[in-house]
Amino acid sequence: MTFIDLSHPIEDGMAAYPGLPPVRIFAILDHDASRERYEGKAEFLLGGAELAGNTGTYLDAPFHRFREREDLARLPLESVAGLPGLVVDPAGPGRAVSLEGVDEPSLRGRAVLVRTGWDARWGSEEYWSGAPFLPETVVERLVRAEVRLVGVDFGNVDDTADLSRPAHTGLLEAGIPIVENLRGLEQLPREGFVFSAPPIALVRGAAFPVRAFAQVE
Repeated sequence: MTFIDLSHPIEDGMAAYPGLPPVRIFAILDHDASRERYEGKAEFLLGGAELAGNTGTYLDAPFHRFREREDLARLPLESVAGLPGLVVDPAGPGRAVSLEGVDEPSLRGRAVLVRTGWDARWGSEEYWSGAPFLPETVVERLVRAEVRLVGVDFGNVDDTADLSRPAHTGLLEAGIPIVENLRGLEQLPREGFVFSAPPIALVRGAAFPVRAFAQVE
């Protein structure tokens, strides 16, 4: 069994989703200062972090879009972990992802990961400009196929020029969690792997970073 990390590391000062504050990672009590507490017999770092939920590789719960729906704490583990995975490579040029040639039975019950290679731009301003997105027709297919989770290797499942956010709306209304900003999907086979991206059980949490990973035989 091989484990493949599909998430971006989070570090102090890194940017979150555009318009949100950057990450702050700090020591509440550092190793040196802690020694007195333990009479010089041990030392520990007690740390903290301040970060927006939409930082790095993160998962959106239905509560992100719908105020009465499941927050991160109410998501069942079986909806975010141990999922049979399927990687799809968009067909054709242009920003709008196409799943032409992918039949609905192959999507059913899977964590569907959209592999565009856009993650190669991570850390640059270009990453957030002109990115791929999931058009309504593709979202409708995913919902109709009853996929269990949708993950993408770019920053937003929606075209950010469309303020109605139809992709978030369609997927989250159907109870399908979304993972954005995946990386390294080129390491995965098309199928034959298990995908997991469990967030912390944060009450009233709408989105939060995850350590997304795949298990490949």
